[in-house]
Amino acid sequence: MSDGSENGENRERRTPRFRRVPMRLIVPNMVTLLALCSGLTAVRMAFDDRWEFAVGAVLVAAVLDGLDGRVARMMKGTSKFGAELDSLSDFVNFGVVPALMLYLWLLKDAGNLGWIAALIFAISMALRLARFNVALEDPDKPAWASRFFTGVPAPAGALTVLLPLYLDFLGLFPHWFADTAFVAAYTIAIAFLVISRLPTYSGKTIGTRVRRDFVLPLIVLAVLIVALTVSYPFRMLAGAAVLYLLSIPMSWRAHRKLVLADETLSLDDDGDECDTDLDNIADRDKDHGG
Repeated sequence: MSDGSENGENRERRTPRFRRVPMRLIVPNMVTLLALCSGLTAVRMAFDDRWEFAVGAVLVAAVLDGLDGRVARMMKGTSKFGAELDSLSDFVNFGVVPALMLYLWLLKDAGNLGWIAALIFAISMALRLARFNVALEDPDKPAWASRFFTGVPAPAGALTVLLPLYLDFLGLFPHWFADTAFVAAYTIAIAFLVISRLPTYSGKTIGTRVRRDFVLPLIVLAVLIVALTVSYPFRMLAGAAVLYLLSIPMSWRAHRKLVLADETLSLDDDGDECDTDLDNIADRDKDHGG
């Protein structure tokens, strides 16, 4: 009897027990996979010369990429697996896919130079995402650092590097802007912006709180933007890419002002009794019974 019971217990130990995974962990990963499917579909559309659908698929991937993290935080479904999956999806959607699209569209006519430009952009996106994952673990960042990205973020880099394609299909600058050497140089320039240390606006702190009387106008504005993007995709994306590139110097200036303000505060915080830092004044009041 004892041998039989021991064998039964051993069989129970060897039997795998599958844990149930809560839906709050699955849903964000499903959104990430949908973004990956959209990005890969853009490559197929590019092979078929259906460029409007290809660009639209990249845009959908960018929208879904912005949603998966918010969905995970809302559902309290963040996980290490989800973070790694999101990073790999971003590399494919915003590094590999735009590089292949540009190569299939025009860079293939530049020969080795075109392929080198596509490679540099894809590799730069991989390096940028790796740096971003490491920077998330930095505990010494100031509070205002969340307003900025280091370098151009992945979705913005993907949609901005396709600017020559937008303008070519709009018939703007058809002679020199659509030249293979210029497009290769532009692709490499955006690749360097992606891996640069330039601060760019993140937009994460915008719109967290909206005044009640602004809610309906913002909804109408959002519907208008979506309708215009669907109706005039190349015009809207070209305008957005140009405006984003113009915003980079402004974001650098705003970041520089905050850095200088922090340096000024650190110089004031020297332990002197004449220190004007409000937090230190409050601490001294407490120490003196105030």
